[in-house]
Amino acid sequence: MAGSFNNVIIRLICLGCLLLTGASEVLAGRIVILTTDSLTATRRTVSGAKKVIRSEHPEAVLTQYCLSPNRQVHAEQIERIKVENPDVILTVGSAATKMAQNDLGETPIVFSAVLYPAISGFVKSLSRPGKNTTGASLNIPPDVQFRNFQKIVPNLKTIGVLYTKNTAPLIPPSRVVAGKMGMRLVAIEVNHERELPGALDSLAKVCDGIWSVADPTLFSPQSTKFILLRTIRRGIPFMGFSHHVVESGALFALDFDYKAVGRQAGHMVNRILDGANPGNIAVTSPDIIWFHYNEKTANHINVVIPDEMVAVAKEVYR
Repeated sequence: MAGSFNNVIIRLICLGCLLLTGASEVLAGRIVILTTDSLTATRRTVSGAKKVIRSEHPEAVLTQYCLSPNRQVHAEQIERIKVENPDVILTVGSAATKMAQNDLGETPIVFSAVLYPAISGFVKSLSRPGKNTTGASLNIPPDVQFRNFQKIVPNLKTIGVLYTKNTAPLIPPSRVVAGKMGMRLVAIEVNHERELPGALDSLAKVCDGIWSVADPTLFSPQSTKFILLRTIRRGIPFMGFSHHVVESGALFALDFDYKAVGRQAGHMVNRILDGANPGNIAVTSPDIIWFHYNEKTANHINVVIPDEMVAVAKEVYR
C-alpha cells in the first residue's frame, strides 16, 4: 500500500511540474520572426533582436520563417503561423511587414530595418504609430544628416534635393528642419529620367550641396550613375543615402548598424510581452550611425574631410 501511495504522489508531482512548465511557456510568450531573404543585413538584424529578447525573456519561444514568393507555400506558412498563435510578430524589411499586416490580422507587429514606415503606410505617424504596429526604422533624421553635411561643407547655406511623388512627404518637414538650422532647402520633383539634366542644372546654379533621399524610382542604376558623374564634374558635394552610393562616387553618406536596429526592435518586443500597446510605442531611428566617404571624390572636387570625421569613418573609398 505504501508503495502504491508513493507512486500516486510521484505522479501528482510530475503532473504539477508539467503544468507549471506549460504555464511558464505561456507567460514567456511566443514570437514569430518573418523575413523574405537571408542577406547579411537581415541576419544581423535578427541576431540583434534575438539577443535582446532572450536577455529579458529567456523562456520565450522564437520561431523564424523566411516567407516564400510561391503563393501556395506562402499560404501554408501563414496557416502554420496562425496555428502557433504568436504573441508578437517581428518582421525584417518592408516586404515581410506588408505581408504580416495583410495576412496576420490583429497580432502585434514589430518591424525592423524598414525605411520610411509612415510613407509606406505601416504606421500612422512615427511618434504615435497607432493600431497594432510599431518598430525600428532606418530613418536617419534630417537634422542629423544636415549637421554632418555642414561639418563637411562649412559654408553650406542652400541644399538641393531631387524627389518623386513617392518621397514627396519627406520634403516639407525637411525644409522646416533646414530652415531652423539657418539653411534653405531647394527641392525639385522629377517624374521621368529625361527631366534629370534640367533638374540638376537648376540645383547646380543655386545650391552649395545636394542631399539625397532613398527613392528607388528616382535612383535607378542608370540615373544614379548620371547624377554622380554630373555632380562630380560640376564640383558639387553630393550626399548619398547609403555606403553603396558612396562607393560609386558620392562624396559621403551616413549608414546604420543593422544589428543595433535589431536590438531596438528586440526591446520593443520585450515591452509588448510585458503588456505595452504597440500603437503607443514610438518608432525608433538608428541609434548607431556610421560615416562613409569617398576620398577620390573629395580630392576631385576640392573638399577636405575634417580630421574628426576621418577618425570615425567606417569606410573610406579610394
